[in-house]
Amino acid sequence: MLRRKMTDYLHRWKEEHKNECLLIKGARQVGKSYVVKQFGEAAYRSFIDIDFIRQPELAQVFEGSLSADEIYSRLSLYLSGIQIIPSETLIFLDEIQECPNARAALKYLAQDGRCDVIASGSLLGIRFRQLKHAPSLPVGYERQIVMHPLDFEEYLWACGYDDGAIRTLCGYLKRMEPVPQAVHEKMMRVLREYLAIGGMPAVVDAFIGHRDFNQAFGTQEMLHGLYLDDIARYAEPAERVKAQACYLSLPRQLAKENTKFKYSVVEKRGTGRKFNGSVDWLVGAEMVLRCSSVSTPTFPLAAYEGDSFRLYANDTGMLMPLYGRELMPAIVDDTLQGPMKGGLYENLVGSMLAKQGVALRYWISSDAKSEIEFLVDSEGAVVPVEVKAKRGSTASLNRMLEREDIQLGYKLIDGNIGRAGKKVTMPLYMAPFLFE
Repeated sequence: MLRRKMTDYLHRWKEEHKNECLLIKGARQVGKSYVVKQFGEAAYRSFIDIDFIRQPELAQVFEGSLSADEIYSRLSLYLSGIQIIPSETLIFLDEIQECPNARAALKYLAQDGRCDVIASGSLLGIRFRQLKHAPSLPVGYERQIVMHPLDFEEYLWACGYDDGAIRTLCGYLKRMEPVPQAVHEKMMRVLREYLAIGGMPAVVDAFIGHRDFNQAFGTQEMLHGLYLDDIARYAEPAERVKAQACYLSLPRQLAKENTKFKYSVVEKRGTGRKFNGSVDWLVGAEMVLRCSSVSTPTFPLAAYEGDSFRLYANDTGMLMPLYGRELMPAIVDDTLQGPMKGGLYENLVGSMLAKQGVALRYWISSDAKSEIEFLVDSEGAVVPVEVKAKRGSTASLNRMLEREDIQLGYKLIDGNIGRAGKKVTMPLYMAPFLFE
């Protein structure tokens, strides 16, 4: 069983929440349902599991009056043998995007307080925008959290590393001491495995048991097919082909240096007017991450966002079916060359930062001679993060650190820990621990 940080969050929510339901958002297949079911069965005397895709008839429970009494009465009608034990019951409304009335009912279930309620779903914003008469949302009665694929720390747990080993690893970063070379080389290989395998639970499970990259790739291909099916099923008819084309262009977009997302890569003479809605759909479905440009690297960065952007895959493992099986050994054995290698490692670091809740932003100078892959607002200041797949020079970061308002910058490479003035150099596998 994969250990997930969301489980710890659910236990904290159970202890501290009052009149509040929990809504877990996230892309498909990131493990939302599995984690909640494991938690519900272990932490409550009664666990009621409703899946609106598997049990579409249960949408009738939320038709008509949405008072808690009526909902519980209908539940007992449609589900034999359930128990409503006050303060000891968890109701799980899975795939809630398929039943908008159930989303509206969260308010009344929270006010009633008899049962704890967790809902989960994908494409939530997209599905509600498609409704002609959308019910009101339970503002003030719904806490939202996003669940991501396994982050690198969770992947280390899956590989057999315990908390003590990870604390030891992070201790070198805190003390600014080089990681012992044997440990460093091992961690770099594990990181390259994570880049190729990704963090989708089904893929990690397929790989970890037998260290079989073929099984992992087969599972990635299956999930890739589900993603394309989601586009065909849920995107508006006018957006389906365009959204798929934008998604399939990711390998070509990542192979370009010092550039933004280009519609002309999607289609010859493609324009934002034609494809903007498709990009928004992919972002809303959490299949991709948007990294916004900023005109000036000054706090607060949100004030300087522009229209240009980059797109990264939400999970690097989901890129493998787009490139082909042959890429996996090239990544793991570190024989990959060319601009696309830099793009893959940018994607990796971008997804790591996003899993920490960091808003993704980048900066390119007006003359295009300087570029910082990621800029982060941290404690009232801007922290630049430059990513190098190997150990290249960092002229752009050096110039930025000459500014008085920039006090610290990170250079992520395949080398070890070091510091020179404001610039901190560290291994790529330390990225998940930068902004915790």
